[in-house]
Amino acid sequence: MSWFTSLFINTLGPVGWTLLALVPPAIIALYFLKLRRQPLEVPSTFLWSRTIEDLHVNSLWQKMRQSLLLFLQLLFILLLILAVLRPGMEGDQQLVGDRFVFLIDNSASMGAKDEQSDRTRLAEAKRRVLEMIDQMEGGDVGMVVSFSDRANVVQQFTDNQRVLASKVSAIEPTEHTTDIMEALRVASGLANPGQSAFEEGDVQVADAKPATAYILSDGRFQTITEFSFGNLQPVYLPMGSFNSENVGILAFTTQRNTERDDQLQVFARIARFGAEPKEVTANLYFNDELLDVARITFNEEDGTGGAQFDLGNLDIGKLRLEIEHDDLLPADNIAHAAINPPERAKVLVVSAGNDYLKFALGTDQIRRIADVTLVDPSYLTGEDYPKEAASGRYDVIIYDDCVPETMPESNTVFFGQRPPVDGWKFGEEKVLPQIIDVAQSHPIMAFVNLGNVSIYKAAPLETPPGGVTLIESDQGALMSIAPRKSFEDTVLGFAFLTSEDDKTFYNTEWTKRLSFPVFIKNLVEYLGEVKQGQGETSIRPGENFTFRSYGFAKEVHIKPPSGRTRTISPTSDNLFSFGETDMLGTYEVREGDSKDVSQYFSVNLFDAQESDILPKAEIETQWETIEGESAWLPMRREYWKWLVVLALIVLLVEWYIYNRRVYV
Repeated sequence: MSWFTSLFINTLGPVGWTLLALVPPAIIALYFLKLRRQPLEVPSTFLWSRTIEDLHVNSLWQKMRQSLLLFLQLLFILLLILAVLRPGMEGDQQLVGDRFVFLIDNSASMGAKDEQSDRTRLAEAKRRVLEMIDQMEGGDVGMVVSFSDRANVVQQFTDNQRVLASKVSAIEPTEHTTDIMEALRVASGLANPGQSAFEEGDVQVADAKPATAYILSDGRFQTITEFSFGNLQPVYLPMGSFNSENVGILAFTTQRNTERDDQLQVFARIARFGAEPKEVTANLYFNDELLDVARITFNEEDGTGGAQFDLGNLDIGKLRLEIEHDDLLPADNIAHAAINPPERAKVLVVSAGNDYLKFALGTDQIRRIADVTLVDPSYLTGEDYPKEAASGRYDVIIYDDCVPETMPESNTVFFGQRPPVDGWKFGEEKVLPQIIDVAQSHPIMAFVNLGNVSIYKAAPLETPPGGVTLIESDQGALMSIAPRKSFEDTVLGFAFLTSEDDKTFYNTEWTKRLSFPVFIKNLVEYLGEVKQGQGETSIRPGENFTFRSYGFAKEVHIKPPSGRTRTISPTSDNLFSFGETDMLGTYEVREGDSKDVSQYFSVNLFDAQESDILPKAEIETQWETIEGESAWLPMRREYWKWLVVLALIVLLVEWYIYNRRVYV
């Protein structure tokens, strides 16, 4: 009888059922008692035949055969009895509340197709949301938000189930990483108060009314912090199999051999997420031609492996690394790298004469990465300087104890002088300040050791907003760097030479230390934006790629791995920014009317969080743990309302037939 109890729910007690069971026999009994006789004068022979016929009519089956009204009344009572029994069937999902926010993860890992599944995780998430939308009742409202590393409000609150379903079906997969925080903030902001989009227009739903947030994701995102769900009731529905394994490329970089400029080195790091495989084969392609093959064995402790390829002199082109492994997420099995000609920084040095500075700028390492031009400070007052400064001809200009009237469209370095920019201030000059800290984490100060370096006179600096202190002393900051539009200005609070009593001498012994040429090289590389490898030309999906034109082009044309070519123009400071980078692969940049590629840049996933496709069973927040619901909550679809409607229709038909017989 388990099928009977699951099909019907008894809502009446014994007394109620007894009374209800007596109704059908009572209706039938009333029909037996209802006999209509009309007095008529007839011949005696006719009387006998009518009497026999009347006895036949009084039989049970004959009366019931002739009474349509009896049948309709019994059918009405039967439908009411069935309605009271509350027939129904078990469903999959029970929606909680009447306002719903569907958060659908469409990041890269949701493109995984789990074993024994014919659809991706995103497709499964959309299917489940469509089921829930179908279960919404009249008056319920829903909102749809897709998210990866950014949130997209696909549909604001509406009670139109057709619109919700169409917007869910239109959600496309992405190759982006995952960050749920923006999606939660969007959902919280729109859920309280909410708006409902009816066909006539948007109307207010209800203020401070709770909503249920269904999170359909594999949980591959960070712990939720500094967020209060408030009126949002989170329900986490994990997508994917809990025995998923994957292999992915986490890094693919190139660099020029420091000892041999004509040799390019390629490095790859691969990780496995699971017990298998033990090793994989990696194929390296250059411009779609197979260049090299490596067998990579994974470390049993951390599951990572690497490979190094030593190549010859490759000037410009596209590198592609593919691993031979059939897994659930193909997106991280391929990595791309752009090979561009080594960029030589254009450096202008304005100095009255500093032998140590000239020596540091004349080393072999500087000559390999930069073209250095030395001029006297009188050049700043000539006719050529304003034009060249405004054109952005130089990547970096070094002012050695001198100052221009206007700042150039370049990165700058000031030794011993304050730049003509608001926010920079020099304090009172101090004697023998003691260096107490060096920001060696910054590229300019990397490997720069200033221990026991003495400085005779220096002025503490006040830095504009956004600035970073590079050298700190007991008297204040002695060196800082700060942004200016798309450029950066580096200021040293002391000069290398000083004068007293008509005598000139060195203000510091730093110029005689081995760390000084290292410091100058760091300046040129960082401010000159020198790229010895492809690290700066590889970005993640969705990030902006910012670059400068080699030939001061008025526009550049960017061709993605597939699709139409985009044309962009520079900003006022000759800077190009391209943000349509959703597609993995290598992008081609052409300047002006040139048909030749001037440079490449690549877009790669490179995210261990996305490559580790094992779904999380729960979501961690700062205050609580949200357990995942691996199966739908039980739901019972009841049909008693339809039975009541059908019973009323039967009653109306019975009323109509009765009135037709009485008045016709």
